Amino acid sequence: MRVVVALGGNALLRRGQALTAENQRENVRIAAGAMAPIAGEHQLVISHGNGPQVGLLALQGAAYKPEETYPLDVLGAETEGMIGYMIEQEMGNLLPFEVPFATVLTMIEVDPGDPAFQNPTKFIGPVYDEAEARRLAAEKGWSIRQDGDKWRRVVPSPLPRRIFEIRPIKWLMESNTIVICAGGGGIPTVYDEDGKLRGVEAVIDKDLASELLARDLDADLFIMATDADAVYLDWGKPEARGIKRASPAALQTYEFAAGSMGPKVAAACQFAERSGKAAAIGALADLPAILEGEAGTTISGAAKGIEFHRPA
Repeated sequence: MRVVVALGGNALLRRGQALTAENQRENVRIAAGAMAPIAGEHQLVISHGNGPQVGLLALQGAAYKPEETYPLDVLGAETEGMIGYMIEQEMGNLLPFEVPFATVLTMIEVDPGDPAFQNPTKFIGPVYDEAEARRLAAEKGWSIRQDGDKWRRVVPSPLPRRIFEIRPIKWLMESNTIVICAGGGGIPTVYDEDGKLRGVEAVIDKDLASELLARDLDADLFIMATDADAVYLDWGKPEARGIKRASPAALQTYEFAAGSMGPKVAAACQFAERSGKAAAIGALADLPAILEGEAGTTISGAAKGIEFHRPA
């Protein structure tokens, strides 16, 4: 079976943790332990988030003059290499030496006319008080928005259209290579008016990019690993119920938080509808059980309405 596992940013750096290499390494080690059993039995492709890592690089970049700051497409490429390196090492420490790995820097085309470029909404980087945020916005040409009681930089989040490296990814898979790719939503690129490919200041939604990757690879199962054990209705209330199985049509009658579960549910429903295969959302530690349909939330066209997990 061909399985695409998308590691959420919080699966690689937990909420509130310091942005240190040691913390990231330890979390990648935990993720590798959860994925290794899958790699031993199935064909595995791994994508991942990079929000905290890009935030760290953006924070470092704040010390530079505006003309010296590296653009977001370059920062995205840097994080793909860094996280891929850690995943390869930690997975390699658990699997036989003969198992090959490859991290692929993945450019993903977006439409330069995407409305997202006129309405930046994707938060990146650290939080600031309003005065500091406005100073940085004026100095560096940033767009900013309020995020709770703080302010942050926002950038466009256009829809992914095409994965340029999909052919070499498939060639690697034909040799039974574990491929790490499309990290952080991929490197956002467009064709300019001269027909030349170039990067843009944007961040592609990692769940939608991973969904496109899973569909292009004809994956049998697309799993989004996060820090929640399932998708819940009435989350945060006493009557909260964890969903075990659901059809896309049934899930789409509910609203989920735009900043957390909403994009994952949307990506899962899109994959199930367009591929005819199943998608799943759940906790990293539960990956083997999610694969068996015994944990997390499985979204499939074969499901009848919504089935809930039984309370423990």
